[in-house]
Amino acid sequence: MTDTFLSARWENLIMANYAVTPEVLKPYLPNGVEIDFYNNKTYVSLVGFMFKKTSLHKIPIPFLGTFEEINLRFYVKRVEGEIIKRGVVFINETVPYKLVAWLANKLYKEHYIAIPVKNLIGHNESDKNIKYKWKINKQWNHLAVNAAKEKNEMLPGSIEEFIFEHYYGYTKINNELSQEYKVNHPRWQVNKVIDYSIHCDFTSMYGNDFSFLNNQTPDSVIIAEGSPVTVNWKRITF
Repeated sequence: MTDTFLSARWENLIMANYAVTPEVLKPYLPNGVEIDFYNNKTYVSLVGFMFKKTSLHKIPIPFLGTFEEINLRFYVKRVEGEIIKRGVVFINETVPYKLVAWLANKLYKEHYIAIPVKNLIGHNESDKNIKYKWKINKQWNHLAVNAAKEKNEMLPGSIEEFIFEHYYGYTKINNELSQEYKVNHPRWQVNKVIDYSIHCDFTSMYGNDFSFLNNQTPDSVIIAEGSPVTVNWKRITF
């Protein structure tokens, strides 16, 4: 069996990055990893992106292979001697299809839910407008940006580099056991964000621990073009 479990394209990745105290994240922190910091701050990101052309073990998924995903994640690292593995932990991941959510939860012990989600994506000669919408408690939430169409390389040491250059996923199985998996993709190009709009009921989506984000402005909102992505089948339990 190939080591590639999932292959897809991830496109138009919006990340709204909120500075939070580490104490908020400690209940969600898998054993064996530590919180990662950027300029002495730790972040959670509200994320929206397109999942396209999804295949499992190189077998395309008909009808359900393209969809929107909304998630809330934070940033960690695992130190193994001289090696530092930078990764993310997901508080919750939202997709529109119950089967996709069930499969991810069953195989990878993730925290997926299925609710109505849709996108509005438009381009012109100079800029693009990307909007992700999701419905919870009969109300539509959204994460949207107006961004320059021109693509740029990420600057070394930038917030874009910190947010996007985490290539591992970590899952808290219980208070003792954690799992690690590897995500593979090239270094992404980014677009300059001109304007953004966010309406998210953090309490309904992510629980009381994150209610304070309802009244907090993100430190930054960034967007990446995306690329083909693979996720390794092999998971390490530690």
